[in-house]
Amino acid sequence: MKDFIVAEVQRLIKKFKTRDPFLIAEKLGVHVVPWDFTDEVQGMYKYERKNKFIFINNNLGKLCNFVMGHELGHSVLHPKHNASFLKKNTFFPESKYERQASQFAVELLLPDECLSEFKDTHLSVYEIAEIYGVPRELAHLKNFNNR
Repeated sequence: MKDFIVAEVQRLIKKFKTRDPFLIAEKLGVHVVPWDFTDEVQGMYKYERKNKFIFINNNLGKLCNFVMGHELGHSVLHPKHNASFLKKNTFFPESKYERQASQFAVELLLPDECLSEFKDTHLSVYEIAEIYGVPRELAHLKNFNNR
């Protein structure tokens, strides 16, 4: 499945010429709705009557793109499976759907080229991940050996 996720992310990047999850969602016709969730809920994906919705917490700060990428992952990989993205399982996904959505977001936001960009620094993969908006706890989901 990981190779499928990588291929799907690469297909979308090539098709839409962007890694921005908000722009990709717009081009795919996914409705993005800012929402005032409690701190516990960061985002949610909902499929209803052939329409896809991503509800995203207004107060995410630097995690905004990652949460959007995660929810976009649900819309692409699990289009008819409703899912909420809770803080408690953000970094420790319990279900395969949550893990796959996080893998999608990591592949989207953490390009392979980023390692070569930082090769002459002493930054770890985890620190580089944070620079690209990926939580360090999820950097291990990046598939660097696939190309």
